Amino acid sequence: MGREDQIEEREVLESIFPEEITDVSDTAYRISIELDAPERDEQEAEPPILILEVSYPEEYPDVAPVLDITTPPNVPKHPRLDINEDHDRLLESLQPTIEENMGMAMVFTLVSALKESAELLMAERVNAVHAEMEMEAAKIEEEENRKFQGTTVNRETFLAWLECFKKEVEEEEKRKREEKEADEKKANKKAPVKEEKKLTGKQLWERGLVGNADFDEEDDDAIPAAVEKIKIAA
Repeated sequence: MGREDQIEEREVLESIFPEEITDVSDTAYRISIELDAPERDEQEAEPPILILEVSYPEEYPDVAPVLDITTPPNVPKHPRLDINEDHDRLLESLQPTIEENMGMAMVFTLVSALKESAELLMAERVNAVHAEMEMEAAKIEEEENRKFQGTTVNRETFLAWLECFKKEVEEEEKRKREEKEADEKKANKKAPVKEEKKLTGKQLWERGLVGNADFDEEDDDAIPAAVEKIKIAA
C-alpha cells in the first residue's frame, strides 16, 4: 500500500512540476522552487531558488518523508536568504504541515509551505531594513525640529540667560573702550606736541602787553628803544 501511494504521488507531482522535478532514485527526487522577491525590496538580485529533496521511507505516507533543503550549485548568495543560515529554520517550519498531513500524500503541500515560509522570511528582512531606515529618518527629522523649538523659558533659564547677556554687554563695552584708547594713543604718537614759543620784549610791546609782562634782562630786545630814551631823559 505504501509503495503504491508513493508512485501515484510521484506521477501527480510530475504533472504539476514537469520542469522542476528531477529523480534521484526510485524513491527519491528533487523539486526546484523559485521564490518571489519581496515587495519594497530595493536589492536588484535574481529571485532565489530552493531545492526540496524528498526521500520516501518504506512506510510513507504513514511516516514523514526524509527532507532536505539546498540551493543550485554555484549560485551567488542572495541578500535576503542564505541557506547556510536559514536551513534549520526552514526545515522546522515544515513540521506542522507534516503532522497535519500524516497518512496522506503531502509533498505538494510541503512545497507550498516551504515557498511561503521562505518568502515570509525574506519579507521580514526587507521590512526590518525599511524600519531601520524610517527610524534613522525620524531621528534626523527630530533633530531638525529641535533646532526650531528653542529652549523652554522658566525663571531659572531666564536668569541664566540674563546673566550671560549682561556679561556679553560688559565685555563688548570693555572691548570698545580698549579700542578707543588704543586709537587715541596712536593719534598722539603721530602728532608731535608744539612747544610754546616765548615772546620777546619787542613783541610784547607791539602787542600792548608790556605793562603786564615780565621781561628777561638778558634779552637784548626786551626793552624797547622808546622806553630806553625815557630813562636817559630822566
